[in-house]
Amino acid sequence: MSSENSTITVRLVRSFEHRNFRPVVYHGVNLDQTVKQFITFVKNVPLSYIMNHILREVLYFLPDMMKIIHQAHGSKTNELVVSLEDDDKLILKEDSTLKAAGVANETELAFFCEEDYRNYKANPVSAW
Repeated sequence: MSSENSTITVRLVRSFEHRNFRPVVYHGVNLDQTVKQFITFVKNVPLSYIMNHILREVLYFLPDMMKIIHQAHGSKTNELVVSLEDDDKLILKEDSTLKAAGVANETELAFFCEEDYRNYKANPVSAW
């Protein structure tokens, strides 16, 4: 599949402790764009009224970081929201292209607030 027609699922993470997130599927994603451009796109893309309300609610928490959760035909983590391991390899750097960062067709990404992630990683306790 060409990089112009990639399908990417993004988990909009509201809370790590409460395991609260919404998956949103994006079709036709260009993997040659930078991570920063994709973050801007995710924050600004118009959605249906219901999804727009949910997205606004999630984006209220100011997500600023993306991390690869899963790639097609790869193994999945047992962590329900996002793996706490391999940050140096799986966290996307804003100045990199999606393709160079390891994103391919049918990759699943988490989109979250870095401060919330660091706090959860220091004390990974679920609230329920």
